[in-house]
Amino acid sequence: MNEATSDKEQMLNKVPQLTIYFWIIKIMATTVGETVADMLAVKLKLGLGIASLIVGVMLLIALFVQFRSRKYLPAFYWLAVVLTSVAGTLMTDSLVDKLGVPLWVTTVVFTVALCLTFVAWYAVEKTLSVHTIQTTRREIFYWSAILFTFTLGTAGGDLLSEGAHLGYLYSGLLFAGSIALVTLLYYKAGLNAVVAFWIAYILTRALGASLGDLPSQPRANGGLGLGTVVTSVAFLVVIVGLVAFRSHRLNDPPRPGSAS
Repeated sequence: MNEATSDKEQMLNKVPQLTIYFWIIKIMATTVGETVADMLAVKLKLGLGIASLIVGVMLLIALFVQFRSRKYLPAFYWLAVVLTSVAGTLMTDSLVDKLGVPLWVTTVVFTVALCLTFVAWYAVEKTLSVHTIQTTRREIFYWSAILFTFTLGTAGGDLLSEGAHLGYLYSGLLFAGSIALVTLLYYKAGLNAVVAFWIAYILTRALGASLGDLPSQPRANGGLGLGTVVTSVAFLVVIVGLVAFRSHRLNDPPRPGSAS
């Protein structure tokens, strides 16, 4: 019996159910990724290099626990998502702010990287469904795709809000409208469920970036001036509350994966 077969027999699907709570928490997590990255690098004056190192180590620890688990653990799963979001933001900011790579270039590069991840994933597993994350190999593909969706979402969001000078509010509305369109196409036009999920996942990252920058950035830059600390704490409280609610109040258990 090979490792993949053994894993598949022992592991339950390690991704939460795709309910409205999933999407709300995901948007909040991506928002925190934007604000915490700015808080560490700018507010705490750690710089992009030190901030990236700290978050990178924390992410590796969180993913180690996630991979060691044989089932979906809400706290560790969402901790890994938040840290991946922060890491994705720092990766994009490092390329743009520290190395001077244009936003359109990073957007193209991360788009290609994400597409290559999907191609490799599908070539090996014959599915991109998140309802069948039951083996270590699929989990590696899954988290690789998640990381690139965050970097792409950050680059694309900044490209529109800053590069195209749309501002945080209007770019946020544009991404929200795009998500609504994808939802409509899924329910009314029969858009493939897997395709709809990954498009929405990328767009919610871009939406989260705008939602994070809007309250946290100074008024002179088009924000509300609340600061990264207040904004980060506020969204983290909401995330913790929703995860706890889903884990305990509604008793959201891990479940065997089903084909999407």
